[in-house]
Amino acid sequence: SHVFHLCVVTAAALAGQRANEIMAEGEVPGNANQHCPGTGAEDAGKASACAGCPNQQLCASAPKGPDPAIKIIGDKMRHVRHKIVVLSGKGGVGKSTVATQLALTLAKHGQQVGLLDVDITGPSLPTMTGTVGKQIRRSNIGWEPVYISDRVGLISIGFMLPSPSDAVIWRGPKKNGMIKQFLQDVYWGDELDYLVIDTPPGTSDEHLSVVQYLAESNVDGAIIVTTPQEVSLADVRKEINFCKKVNMKILGVVENMRGYACPCCGE
Repeated sequence: SHVFHLCVVTAAALAGQRANEIMAEGEVPGNANQHCPGTGAEDAGKASACAGCPNQQLCASAPKGPDPAIKIIGDKMRHVRHKIVVLSGKGGVGKSTVATQLALTLAKHGQQVGLLDVDITGPSLPTMTGTVGKQIRRSNIGWEPVYISDRVGLISIGFMLPSPSDAVIWRGPKKNGMIKQFLQDVYWGDELDYLVIDTPPGTSDEHLSVVQYLAESNVDGAIIVTTPQEVSLADVRKEINFCKKVNMKILGVVENMRGYACPCCGE
């Protein structure tokens, strides 16, 4: 069974989870010493600046260097011609709608499309595509997506929950591991024209995981979705800065709901 059971975490497990979080950051933990070399450095936990740091033992024992999954995923993604990430700074702007419509439109033009939902705590694509209740099947070649049509396959954690109303209460490392598994273990077919990745709002763990694991996969770029309201535009500027910092090309910005006029003020 691929159903994920969310259970109460013991104090010992929490301690282990905290250790994973510190190592996953790969930078400088907030409680580190002043001249911390960073958790990913070769001398992490061994340098003189690490003496007395509460993270010293964790840093010293943690594996160093890039995650080997990056190369595995890079090799797998060679069979995917184009990779597009759909982003938004604010929730409720229609990002998942844009991702779904993009996938369906590409399929209508004869393309083979994979739709990947990495919104781990709020998966909405099963509802949007009418596939609630379906399950991901596992075979000897990997996880098989749920097919919306002959040309569009969908992967979402929503297919792994006992009920659509169940909450996914996961911290960063566990979400990171799930995204890694999606990118590494899903079999989209021998060739895929487009992989459309629907992300949650903001710039959080899921976005960093996608950028990290697709580092060797030649991502085409990002489509950013917003609405005309200033509160949404302010967050989209942060999303643009995020793309610049991680060297992700911006393919375009979709200003959704632009034709709507407020019935009170007409704006």
